[in-house]
Formats: sequence, C-alpha cells, structure tokens
Amino acid sequence: MSKSKKIATERIYPALWGVMMYNVLRAVTDLTHHGIFWEGEIKLHITALLLSVSVCYLFNYGWKQRLLKAVEGNRIGKDYAFAVLEIIVWLNLLLKAGQELGVLFMGSGWIDYMLINVIYVPLLLIFYALIRGYLAEQKANEKRIALEKLKTEKKEAELEFLKSQYHPHFLFNALNTIYFQVDENNAEAKKSIEYLSELLRYQLYDVNQEVAFYQEINYLRSYIAFQQLRKTDKLKVNIDIDKRLKEQRIAPLLFQPLLENAFKYVSGGYEITLVLKLKEDQVYFELTNSVSDVLVSSDVKDSGIGLSNLKRRLELLYTEKHQMTVNNGDDFFKVILTLPAKE
Repeated sequence: MSKSKKIATERIYPALWGVMMYNVLRAVTDLTHHGIFWEGEIKLHITALLLSVSVCYLFNYGWKQRLLKAVEGNRIGKDYAFAVLEIIVWLNLLLKAGQELGVLFMGSGWIDYMLINVIYVPLLLIFYALIRGYLAEQKANEKRIALEKLKTEKKEAELEFLKSQYHPHFLFNALNTIYFQVDENNAEAKKSIEYLSELLRYQLYDVNQEVAFYQEINYLRSYIAFQQLRKTDKLKVNIDIDKRLKEQRIAPLLFQPLLENAFKYVSGGYEITLVLKLKEDQVYFELTNSVSDVLVSSDVKDSGIGLSNLKRRLELLYTEKHQMTVNNGDDFFKVILTLPAKE
C-alpha cells in the first residue's frame, strides 16, 4: 500500500469506529427490549451517529498528539488509567452539552448516561490501545529505518575511505615507473603516460558505483600492459578471460590489488597467469605468479595496504557471499577469488 493510500485509510478508521460504537449502543438498547433496530426519530439517530464519529476523531487527534510527544519508558498502567479518566470526563461533558443544546435526547436520565458509558468507555479504550500500538510500531519502524540508513552511510563512508587509499598508492608506483623511464627512452615514457591516463581516468571517474564487467576487464588489460612496460622481456603473462563476462555488474578495482601483488613478487620462472571465468552464477578469478623464494611468497597475502583494503571491501560489499583462498607453493603463489555474478 502506498503512503498516500495508507494515510487516507487511517483517516477513515475513526469514522468506522464511531459508526460501530453507535450501532453497538443501538443494538443493546433496541434489540434487548425486543424493539425495532434504530427505533425512533431518524434525525436524532443521525445526530447521535455524527456525534459518535466526531468523538472518535477528537480522541484520535488528541491521543496521537500526546503519544507522539510522550517520553519512552512511561508506565503502561499509568498511561491507560489516564486514558480511562480522560474518556469518562470528556464523554460525559459532551453528553451533557448535547443534552443541554437539545441535539441529544437522554429520556431515561442517568440510566442512559450509565448505559452509554458502559458501552463507549471500553470501546474507546480499545480504540486507544489500537492507536497506541500503531504509533509504537511506527516509531519502531522509523528507528529501524534510521539505523539501517546510518549503517548504509557508515558503510559508504568506509568504502569511500578505503577506495581513496587506492588512488595515491597506485599513483605513487606509477610515477615511480615513469621516473625511471623518462631519461632512457622518451617513446617508452610516452607509452607509459598513455596507459597511466587510461588507468587514472577509470579510477577517478568510472568507479563511483558498480560497473559492467567489460569495463573492469578493459581496465585489467590496460593495467597489465602498463606493468609489463617496467618489467623485463622475459616476463610472460597468460590471460584467459571468459567472453561471456560482459554486462554483469561488479564492484570496481577488486582484482587490481591482487595483480599489483603478482607483478611485485613475480620471480623464478617470471610467469603470471590470470584466469577469469563465469561458472553458473559465480565469477571465478584465479591469479598465479611464479616465485623463487618461499619466504617471500609467505609474506604476499598480508603485504601492503592494497590487500588489507581488498579484504575489508569484500567483507562490506559481498558479506558471506565471497570466498578468497591463498595457496603458497615452492615455486608459485596462487590466489582464488569467487564472487556472485550480478546481472
């Protein structure tokens, strides 16, 4: 139900309750005496019915105003006792005023007052309980929504902070590469700057939200080409990327820290192998780099700010929906990361 429809429905409830209360009164007074239902002058019945509805609207407004301002933790018993007193006082004042003005006919005197009180007080108290319960549920929902919003904002702020740390960290390494190339070969430096421009453009402008997989793949290819510029020609990079990975959505820059690690620690056979596959509803990422020293490979999984940030981002973005495993061999280091494939 939309918010506007819900509000409209809530405005009808007092009228329905008022009609119900008056008909209960009529049923008790007319049918118990074997009379005709709504016996008597119809004008008086209509006036009394409208007064019954008005009473519900007045109590509905007054109770909502008071309950919305009420401090949490008030004793329920005291609250209901005050509501009963409030109902008795205002109900009898209205009955007396209606009788004095001639809009209500209290033919049996105090018996009519007593009968109306016996019927209306419990029903109005039930009406009060319904309003109180509704407002309590509404407050609880508002608190829950506010808490969820706070958690989301906190999560977004933390992700922004983590993401902001990638940029200077990566830029520092990139500028280091260019620095050692400029004096040796200007053409090589220009090529590096071209790759760097593409990488920075993606990092700065295209990664505020989830991206299509083909964008992330293009970035990975550019990143690999850029890193190969500063490595020796004997480095071999094998890339096996599933062609079906195109429009699926993914959080950006999740694979880059792993690639950075691979290029940083590759040694021995100087070979890096990247596998990126779509397996049913899972994205399978496998990255293997050769190593020559097992002691170096044992430090890889916890080295640098990049991997620490990656682990935290995975916890925030894919809570209990991802899996990352690390395998240290005598001559290789392998990382496997699986994520849900989002259409």
